[in-house]
Amino acid sequence: MELSVLLLFALLTGLLILLARGRPKARGHLPPGPRPLPFLGNLLQMDRKGLLKSFLRFQQKYGDVFTVYLGPRPVVIICGTEAIREALVDQAEVFSGRAKIAVVDPVVQGHGVVFANGERWKALRRFSLATMRDFGMGKRSVEERIQEEAQCLMEELRKSQGALQDPVFYFHSITANIICSIVFGKRFDYRDPQFLRLLELLFKSFVLISSLSSQLFELYSSFLKHFPGSHRQIYKNLQEVNGFIDRSVEKHRETLDPSAPRDFIDCYLLRMEKDKSDPRSQFDHRNLIMSALSLFFAGTETTSTTLRYGFLLMLKYPHIAERVHKEIDRVIGSDRPPALDDRAQMPYTDAVIHEIQRFADLIPIGVPHMVTKDTHFRGYILPKGTEVYPILSSALHDSRYFEKPDDFNPDHFLDASGAVKKNDAFMPFSIGKRICLGEGIARTELFLFFTTILQNFSVASPVAPEDIDLTPQESGVGNVPPKYQIQFLPRQRG
Repeated sequence: MELSVLLLFALLTGLLILLARGRPKARGHLPPGPRPLPFLGNLLQMDRKGLLKSFLRFQQKYGDVFTVYLGPRPVVIICGTEAIREALVDQAEVFSGRAKIAVVDPVVQGHGVVFANGERWKALRRFSLATMRDFGMGKRSVEERIQEEAQCLMEELRKSQGALQDPVFYFHSITANIICSIVFGKRFDYRDPQFLRLLELLFKSFVLISSLSSQLFELYSSFLKHFPGSHRQIYKNLQEVNGFIDRSVEKHRETLDPSAPRDFIDCYLLRMEKDKSDPRSQFDHRNLIMSALSLFFAGTETTSTTLRYGFLLMLKYPHIAERVHKEIDRVIGSDRPPALDDRAQMPYTDAVIHEIQRFADLIPIGVPHMVTKDTHFRGYILPKGTEVYPILSSALHDSRYFEKPDDFNPDHFLDASGAVKKNDAFMPFSIGKRICLGEGIARTELFLFFTTILQNFSVASPVAPEDIDLTPQESGVGNVPPKYQIQFLPRQRG
């Protein structure tokens, strides 16, 4: 009901403005697209199922590059593998700007490594990559952390004794603990009340950010921000997480040993101290809080959501899960935990994980970009500051690169000899200069958690495979898998 009321307000306001304004004018020479109305933009041509459905429908009519008016502002939409690569790789620097996401902008306001721009972004990204590498990314120590966390998970799953479970709790806990160990220098017990509260806040925020109401807010944020809605709950949730981070930073200050930094926060505090006399330094308290929030949120939600989709797919396609079981038994056996080196000897399992990422399509419309200067692209002129949406879903479902893009089929990533093959359309972490900071750690987590669970357990559901629905619960900035129940049954080996 709330959404309908807000939409009615928007429509009435737009009709009033129609009398006073002509068609929206864009600078430069933007690609063609559906004809907008003043204030309303292309609202009336949008699919009621959300932005992604709308963009894919417009692609069929206008091609891989077109302009859509989200409310009064023009946004250039880029679809398809070749066009996205031309922008984000071939012209990586000019397409490296970050545009806002309206429902989270009141919290981040251009701070932190994910939403910063210019020199602030470059400095924070260099620092974050180097620091995360020092604390495990790219080194064996992160593998050891994940292996240890995976064994903690095995203990929890054994306690379930094959009862039906909601997998959200388990997958959130393990992925959050890995990023917590790097950012905060500690892991949490799965029953820690503070930890459970943080996970609840992150999960609810991700669902709300991906909701239809948040997509409508993206069109009319300057107007809708004055009314109640999911944007206010997102703000409240993320500010509560920021409060936890702020308290953690203060504890770090009190116990900091400059000769032995323990984690990301310690390293950042040392950098702040080093740069304190430099007025141009980007290393201040606000950027620390927002960078920690970005790493914590992204590091938890992305991998845990992919695992949730992955095990739903194993329930849907038990013959695929059985082939993974056989490969695990052949390569790893039951006497030792999986290790990252095993991946090279397990092409089928590796292809299954790739296909889970492709099919899950976690960030379907991509995190929005912005061009950093006037830019020529495919015969058009995009003025500096133009927002650009690279529709990652259109690459992950590109029929020119995947034989049956709407089907779940690990053969998409296997060549004729059964080896894993590279595919240019595979970009679940995006590509170019804004590629996900945590790609390396996420790929390690997915392999080790996925194989450790299937080494020890079979999965089952009371729902017949043919009746399992894979339709996302929400599909906006993120794809949120449907809720489901799963049984983890200890494997019986002969």
